[in-house]
Amino acid sequence: MFYKPEDGHGLPHNPFNAIVSPRPIAWVATRGADGSENLAPYSFFNAVAYVPPQVMFASTSAKPDRDGTKDTVANIRDTGVFCINIVEYAMRDAMNQTSGAWDKTTDEFTLADIKREECQTIACSRVAHAPASLECKLTQILKLPGETNYAVFGQVTGINMRDDCLKDGMFDVTKYEPLARLGYHDYTRVTELFSLKRPDS
Repeated sequence: MFYKPEDGHGLPHNPFNAIVSPRPIAWVATRGADGSENLAPYSFFNAVAYVPPQVMFASTSAKPDRDGTKDTVANIRDTGVFCINIVEYAMRDAMNQTSGAWDKTTDEFTLADIKREECQTIACSRVAHAPASLECKLTQILKLPGETNYAVFGQVTGINMRDDCLKDGMFDVTKYEPLARLGYHDYTRVTELFSLKRPDS
């Protein structure tokens, strides 16, 4: 099968998200200029550089009360900081609860009964029991083609790792089983690993 996106796929559901998968989930915590707190998941997310460490996530929709974007991007525009929390399988329901299009006054930490802690390098909360959290300072917000598409880039200024996720000096993802996004309403989790060495290693 071949199709051009502008012509449509002719299938019952859009296959694009299913093709580009699995995708890690950024559970992005932000604090508004007024001190309000927000927590929302984004699956267009990845690390983009080692030195200095940098990450990005993309927001692709908008809310009526946020002038063409969502609470997360609006808060980052105002404050210049955000925290990306890694989602473990055990927190899948809490993460899903925070994905709703809640009013901008809604504190998703409270809504989903998630314990928070203050970040150390930025003025923002983080998910207290997340396997890892990346404290970030905004480097740029890039407007992408499409009415509400924005890519947010940040430099990591602090990294929190849960002690039980460290094994023999390495961050072991099998200790918490990271959640990943697939297509449609589907998710998966990492439960086992295998290694491949590069030819020049």
